Amino acid sequence: MIKWNWELLAEHDSLLEGPVWTGESLIYNECFDNKTYEYNFTHNKIKLFRDNTYEANGMQFDRNGDLWVCEGGNHSIAKINYKTKFREVIVENYKSKNLNWPNDLAITSDNKIYFSDPNYTKNKKNNQPGENVYLITSNFGGLWNIDPVTFDTKKPNGILLSLDQKTLFVAESPYDEKYNRELRSYEILSNGLLGNYKILHDFGIGRGIDGMTLTSNNLIIATAGFYASGPGPLIYIFDTNGRVLETHEVPSDMPTNCTFGGKNLDTLFVTFGTGKLYKVENTTLTGHLIYPKKSY
Repeated sequence: MIKWNWELLAEHDSLLEGPVWTGESLIYNECFDNKTYEYNFTHNKIKLFRDNTYEANGMQFDRNGDLWVCEGGNHSIAKINYKTKFREVIVENYKSKNLNWPNDLAITSDNKIYFSDPNYTKNKKNNQPGENVYLITSNFGGLWNIDPVTFDTKKPNGILLSLDQKTLFVAESPYDEKYNRELRSYEILSNGLLGNYKILHDFGIGRGIDGMTLTSNNLIIATAGFYASGPGPLIYIFDTNGRVLETHEVPSDMPTNCTFGGKNLDTLFVTFGTGKLYKVENTTLTGHLIYPKKSY
């Protein structure tokens, strides 16, 4: 196993999340400061990309190059035009009740959007009676439909599609110590709904997976753990059956999310709860993104 060399790219004051590769740069969120930043890979410079982001968290591009954003502070999913930054709120409620705190997204090649909706409002009741994963689809009239697709999750966090898009991986991350934190796989049915789940990895009551990304050979790269318990903060590499192939120590606490970028999609970018952004080159891995397929 090759030892990874970590390079610090940025230090912010609070939690970073939602890194996505644009083809030439990386954009990521400083959630509680309501800002999205852009790191230019070629020039090694960072600039403000967008502010007033409603505590944006997870982000993903669809195959058309539109940016989908989980806006926890606005209880909504929004679509952003990357070039103009025009923002369109797509969904913000289900059955006339606000969503909880949209956290992460996974988008299929035919633009079905799955998102996780845990509740992070502390000491307040859920806006929704449950904490589920939802599916957003559009109909022929251009209207957006939203349907829950899990009814057995207590606090779903990171989600990820398999390479063949027949499986949705879900990080089940309940805070209650009565329940373990798990990496789950759900079969995606022909109508987009989900079948029963399998537990691929059980983290016990320690900090489980926060975010995930996929490699071109269908491996799951996951951020998990912290110094307070268990084996500490790590990057895990799983196969799709849940077997741990490798773990890599990280240079800061609470890794939150990750994605691949760079010219050949072989640079791994990782955000941290400590406000730090790092990259790792020469991981021997290549990322799989539905957009952009190639960076140049």
